[in-house]
Amino acid sequence: MAIELIPAIDIIDGRCVRLTQGDYQLQTIYDADPLDIARSFEAAGLRRLHLVDLDGARQRKVKNWDVLARIVQHTSLVVDFGGGITTTDEVKRALQTGASLVVVGSIAVRQPELFQQWLQEFGPDKFLLGADVRNNCITIHGWQQTTSLAVIEFLQKQLQMGVRQVFCTDVARDGMLQGPAFELYASILKALPDIHLIASGGIQSIDDITRLERMGLKGVIVGKALYEGKISLQEWIQLSKVKDPATRQQHDA
Repeated sequence: MAIELIPAIDIIDGRCVRLTQGDYQLQTIYDADPLDIARSFEAAGLRRLHLVDLDGARQRKVKNWDVLARIVQHTSLVVDFGGGITTTDEVKRALQTGASLVVVGSIAVRQPELFQQWLQEFGPDKFLLGADVRNNCITIHGWQQTTSLAVIEFLQKQLQMGVRQVFCTDVARDGMLQGPAFELYASILKALPDIHLIASGGIQSIDDITRLERMGLKGVIVGKALYEGKISLQEWIQLSKVKDPATRQQHDA
């Protein structure tokens, strides 16, 4: 498929968890080692990983550096990493540890001048901007605070600053397995047709992903649906092969 499947690993106390609607009181803890989970994604042919330090997001200071280091050292996955990154030194450390992209959300809202400095110093290709949304307004600090900033206005300014990739999460849908925010994404794409937009939150089936691809989204971050077997990696791989022109040519030959 043209759209990229990006599995998510969220970390609390070094363990893989999933929250429901961003609520730290509504968390499901998975016993598997985050590295083992990352390796399973790699073994299935996936190339990218969305790694989030939820401790860091809540405390505004990265806590799980060791998880990032282990995954980077023992897999070849392209890792985007975030959660509590608030200083230039932390951006440097994330990149030096091996993250391919640094995930930034709250800082872009609260300290846009600092984020602009980071874009200039490290390059816009080193960042993945997170736009977390509740009722069409941006939320920050691990979804704990909702601002009055409209999502499209926010994204427009960020693209003008040089941002290249954005993932957008409707917090109300995250972890609910009730489908993604199709209308939200359609409104963003209509207003900003050139945006490299990645969907996140609520994905429950391959059909959801296919629909997002048809809409023009470039990627989709999936967590709970993978962990709970709603989406089969094998089904995804087979579908990707069918849609891959090179694979079709080889098959036809």
